[in-house]
Amino acid sequence: MPPPGDWTVWLVLGGRGAGKTRTGAEWVRGVVGGRPPFAAMPAGRIALVGETFADVRDVMIEGVSGLLTIHSRTDRPVWSPSRRLLEWPNGAIAQAFSAEDPEALRGPQFDAAWADELAKWRHPDAAWDMLQFGLRLGEQPRQVVTTTPRPIPLLRRLMAAPLTAMSHAKTSANAAFLAPGFLTAITGRYQGTRLGRQELDGEFLEDRPDALWQRDQIEAIRIDGRPELSRIVIAVDPPASSTRRSDACGIVAAGVDASGIGFVLADASIQGARPEVWARRAVGLYHAEEADALVAEVNQGGDMVAAVIREIDAGVPVREVRATRGKWLRAEPVAALYAQGRVRHASTFPELEDEMTDFGLDGLSGGRSPDRLDALVWALTFLMLRDAAAPRVRSLR
Repeated sequence: MPPPGDWTVWLVLGGRGAGKTRTGAEWVRGVVGGRPPFAAMPAGRIALVGETFADVRDVMIEGVSGLLTIHSRTDRPVWSPSRRLLEWPNGAIAQAFSAEDPEALRGPQFDAAWADELAKWRHPDAAWDMLQFGLRLGEQPRQVVTTTPRPIPLLRRLMAAPLTAMSHAKTSANAAFLAPGFLTAITGRYQGTRLGRQELDGEFLEDRPDALWQRDQIEAIRIDGRPELSRIVIAVDPPASSTRRSDACGIVAAGVDASGIGFVLADASIQGARPEVWARRAVGLYHAEEADALVAEVNQGGDMVAAVIREIDAGVPVREVRATRGKWLRAEPVAALYAQGRVRHASTFPELEDEMTDFGLDGLSGGRSPDRLDALVWALTFLMLRDAAAPRVRSLR
C-alpha cells in the first residue's frame, strides 16, 4: 500500500521476488481507478518506464505480476504492442518507454509514472530527467520506483530527497508466494554476501572511496570452511561504558595457518552489555574456538578488563594491548595484509564488513565507533604483525 504524506516519489526497494512488480502494477491500477489511498481522482496518462522496451512488455505489462494479469476481465486494459499503449475502459492510457531511449520521453506528458528497476538503467540520469519534465498533468503528479538497489548516484539522490517516501522488503517477506525450496537454496549460497544483501535483502550497499577496504575485495577472499590453524586468538575491544546507547564491545576470533595466512573466524561483538556479559561471551568464544589467547585492548578499562575476564575463567591467558596510535594508523597495516592476499574470511560477517568498508580517514560515517573493526585489527596485528605467544600444539582432526 502507498505510504501517507505529500510525497512525489515512492521508492520501493526490495530483493528478488519480494513483490516489487506487483506493488508497482497495483499502484498503477489504483491511480487509474482513482481509488484511495492510491489517488484522490483517476489518472488519465501514465508513463511505464523500464530498462528496455522488452522489460516493460514482458515484466510490467504481460508478466505474472504485470498489469494485464492483476486486472479482472471487466476493468482489464487493452494492450497494443505496436503502439506501445495500454488503454483502460475508463479512457486512461499508459505508454511504454525504454530507459535506453531517453529522448522518447521528450514531448509526452503524464500525471503518473511507474519506473521499474531504475538501478539497472543504462542512462539513468538522462531518462529520469526527461521523465520529470513530462510529469506536468493533474494537481499532484506522482511516480513509483520499484527496484533492487544498486549504488548509483541517482538512487542515492532519490533516497535523500525530502519528497521521497521509501518502502523496503526482503525476498523472504514474500516466501509464501515463491517456489518451494527457492529460499533455502538461494540463501544457503548467498546469505550475508554482498550480492545476497543487495539482491535478496534489498539493501543499498555502497563503497566509500576513501575506505581502507572495498566490498569486492572482501568477497574475493571469502572461503567455505577453514584449514588447520597453528594459532587462534580472540580479540576484545571493550566499550567505555555499559549503557544501552554505549559503543559495542568488539569480539572477533581470528587464526593463522602454518603458511602465515590469516583467517577471520567469528564476530561475536555485543552492544550495550555489562562487563561480565561481554567477558562471558569472549571467554565462551575462546573455548569454542580452542584459542591460544585472549587479546584485550586496555586503554578504556585498564586492569579492569583483564580482571573481569579472569573472574569468568582464571585459566584464560590474557594478552593486554594498548593503543598508542590512532585507529587509522593501526588499521592501515592490517588493510595492507588484505591487499597482499594474506587474509581470508571463513564465513560472512555483515556488520563487521560494513564497518570495514565504511572506515575512512575520519572514521565511520556518522561518527560511530568502529568496535568490531578495532577487534579485528587487534587480532590480526597480534597474529601477523608482531611476535605473539608460542602456538598451542594442535591435533589434526
